[in-house]
Amino acid sequence: MAKITMLGTGLIGTFYTQALHGLRSRDRVVRVYSRSEERARAFAEERGIPRWTADLREAVRDPESKVVVVGLPNNIHREAVFLAAEAKKAVLCTKPLGRTAAEAREMLEAVEKAGVFAGYLEDLVFTPKTIKSLESVRKGAMGRILWTRSREAHPGPHSAWFWDPEQSGGGAVVDMGCHCIEIGRSFIGKDKATGRIKERIE
Repeated sequence: MAKITMLGTGLIGTFYTQALHGLRSRDRVVRVYSRSEERARAFAEERGIPRWTADLREAVRDPESKVVVVGLPNNIHREAVFLAAEAKKAVLCTKPLGRTAAEAREMLEAVEKAGVFAGYLEDLVFTPKTIKSLESVRKGAMGRILWTRSREAHPGPHSAWFWDPEQSGGGAVVDMGCHCIEIGRSFIGKDKATGRIKERIE
């Protein structure tokens, strides 16, 4: 059984905790962090989580948990991942990884230097319909994929920070567009898509 520290009690933290407790019953969240003590306590009590805190460093360093899940606003991802790397904890970070490519690279370098497992939580690439479509593409059902088109939409953001470019990194393009980009890369072929992006940057 994996014992997990959940960072965040908003929409994403709730979504991940429900998935872990509901679909992966052998894994449990044993500590939860929120920037609000009241929210942390209420979240823990409602979901049977034994420990809660409003101290980010304390949450990451919990001696019982071995995995840290980052479900926080975009501007806190870097700090949380760095703390996990420092504590030698496996870390899974929700999308977008960083607010900028430079920030994301710093995070990757930190976990690689620490020698800890790190994962990027991009859920829409793994929905049943997308997986089925990708299987067809890989079997040659559509030939070589040269171009993709994707659209991401929902009723709107759930928190005020989404509208602040400093905190979000760019609003809807960064926070929702990352789904479309990752799905497109999956269909075209990540090695090919990455090469083309690199050529344009250089």
